[in-house]
Order: sequence, then structure tokens, then C-alpha cells
Amino acid sequence: MGDIGLLMIRLVVGLLLAGHGTQKLFGWFGGAGPAETGRQFAAMGYRSGRAMAVLAGLSELGAGCALAVGVATPLATAAVVGVMVNAAVAAHGKNGLWADNGGYEYALVIGVVAVGIATHGPGDFSVDALVGMTKTGWAWGLGVAVLGAASATIVLLSRQSEETNSDPTRSHDEPRAE
Repeated sequence: MGDIGLLMIRLVVGLLLAGHGTQKLFGWFGGAGPAETGRQFAAMGYRSGRAMAVLAGLSELGAGCALAVGVATPLATAAVVGVMVNAAVAAHGKNGLWADNGGYEYALVIGVVAVGIATHGPGDFSVDALVGMTKTGWAWGLGVAVLGAASATIVLLSRQSEETNSDPTRSHDEPRAE
């Protein structure tokens, strides 16, 4: 029964995350697409907003699909943690915890679910189990949390400071008009 529960969690979280990726990449499901999402990333201080939008979209789409089917689960969950830490800090951190105030609640829940899946493993109904590559245990969960947080930190450090990001409507992909 536990493996069916893990399958349900992986499918829902993975497919919703993949859907978020398609919103950024293609504008599907009411998303803004790469140009507008790029402007949003630029407003958060990223030097190349459009490139970050594409990177975030690809990360969400790839990690979401991999998580849903349970393939390369440690890498997929680390990518999920990285994306969620980045979202929590860059997009939602200033709004506090609760999602109804624009806070990081959703990103926190998805990140913790990813670490939980990494700790427990993907379950019997997964590609990893089918090919005998299931990895489980607290060390895997800790490793995923550390790898995800480290990758998010690298991305977050690429942002410009608030002082240099004085025009949030301008994409940093375009030169500043002097």
C-alpha cells in the first residue's frame, strides 16, 4: 500500500511541477511564456531573465517528469529542491510563509516532499525499481537536500543586488538605454 501512496505523491507533485515548467517555456496552462517570465526573473535581479526563465522551466519540466515516473529519483528530487529553494528565496521570501500572502509555503512543501521521497525512495512502481537502481535512506535525503540547496545558492548568487536592479520593468537581456 505504501508504494501506491508514493506513486500518487510522485505523480501529483511531478506532473504539477512539469506543468509549471511548461507555463514558463510555452505559456501553457495560463503561463506567461519565456518572454514575460523572463521579465519577471529580471525584476528579481537575474542578469539574463529570459535565460533564467528557460533554465527554471526546463528544470521544472525535466525534474517533474523524472519524479512522476520515478527515474533517476535522487537527481530529480535534488533538482526539485534546488528550484523550490530558489523560488522560496527569490520570488516569495519577502512575503513571509503563507501562500495567500504570496509567501513561500508552496515551495517549502514541495521541497520537503522531494527530500522525503529521496529518503524513502521512489517505491516499487517506478523506473528506478524496475531497473534495480532504488536508493533509500537518510543519507540520500540529506544528500539531496544539500545538493539542491547548493545548486540554488549558486543560482541565487548570480542575481544582481537591489541597488543595481533599479529598473524592474527592464529585462537584463537588453542593454540599458543611456
